[in-house]
Amino acid sequence: MSNRIYLRQLEVGSMQNYAYLVGDPETREAAVIDAAWDIDAILAVAREDGMTVTTSLVTHFHPDHLGGRFMGMSVAGAAELIAQVPMKVHIHKAETEYVGKVSDLSQTDLVPVDAGDTITVGKVPITFVHTPGHTPGSQCFLVDGNLISGDTLFIGGCGRTDLPGSDPAAMYQSLNHTLRNLPDDTVVYPGHNYADRPQSTIGHEKARNLYMRFASVEEFLGFMGR
Repeated sequence: MSNRIYLRQLEVGSMQNYAYLVGDPETREAAVIDAAWDIDAILAVAREDGMTVTTSLVTHFHPDHLGGRFMGMSVAGAAELIAQVPMKVHIHKAETEYVGKVSDLSQTDLVPVDAGDTITVGKVPITFVHTPGHTPGSQCFLVDGNLISGDTLFIGGCGRTDLPGSDPAAMYQSLNHTLRNLPDDTVVYPGHNYADRPQSTIGHEKARNLYMRFASVEEFLGFMGR
């Protein structure tokens, strides 16, 4: 992690999710990424670090990242966050239609974003990288050589492509073109604690992650049983 940015990785909830706080150590402003499960704990960490959370970023609409209702469960998330600290929730434009189906957020709570858009938190730019496959609007966040990758790229794996809205061919493109073309030293911060370490690099994943080593989409789809 660069000393030019503030970045905290927080494991939350029963599904080993990671939430993130990313911001400017000078202005003390921060964005919260995938705030879910324990909003009070996430905000408490920000306060203890002397940071003020000013915006919410979401990798995709699944309730373990956004908050909401699924499988008979109700997960605290962005709706509870903005009830405590008023702010907008940035989510890819392809996801906005799903948000109201799983959460209590309204369309006026959302800022739809697209590939290549940038938000500045303090003086720190965060770029939105559209990586469909797990969901239509899955996105990663690129900040100062760090990639918060959500459920697109895991350490040694990738997100599921057998769920409603998933697309294995799009996942191939996201992994083997969009993310593979990032610099090798880009640090990867995944959406779940599914590995033996909390971070990786694009270079390591290119060398070791089978899902990033297919030469063609046909090979990838065959491996995925499609």
